[in-house]
Amino acid sequence: MQGIQMDLLSEDRLSRMTTVEKIRFILDEVKSGKILVLERGLTPQEEANLIEMTMTLIDPDDFAGIEMETYPAHEDTSLMGKLFKKQPKTRLTVIGPANKIKTLRKDRDMITALVSATK
Repeated sequence: MQGIQMDLLSEDRLSRMTTVEKIRFILDEVKSGKILVLERGLTPQEEANLIEMTMTLIDPDDFAGIEMETYPAHEDTSLMGKLFKKQPKTRLTVIGPANKIKTLRKDRDMITALVSATK
């Protein structure tokens, strides 16, 4: 059967990994052509580290990079939330090879992406 593999990763699985392990895991999976859907996205620092590492691995003949989209985080508008300024948790994140996934539209509650089976 030919197609694209999509892995849905639970928050529990990712929470057991260090930042370096998460980034290495994500890059290895995406480089192999998989699309990952993370139940609870990455922290802003983890996203920055992932982008930085991706940039060092780009090879026009082998790895075009990644496409990554995350729902905007919910803001805590309660008085306690405003006083204590907790870092908002990221929401679902979609990560895939840049040559196989293209974001068509993203809003607060929906990400629309086009997935291609060809390079």
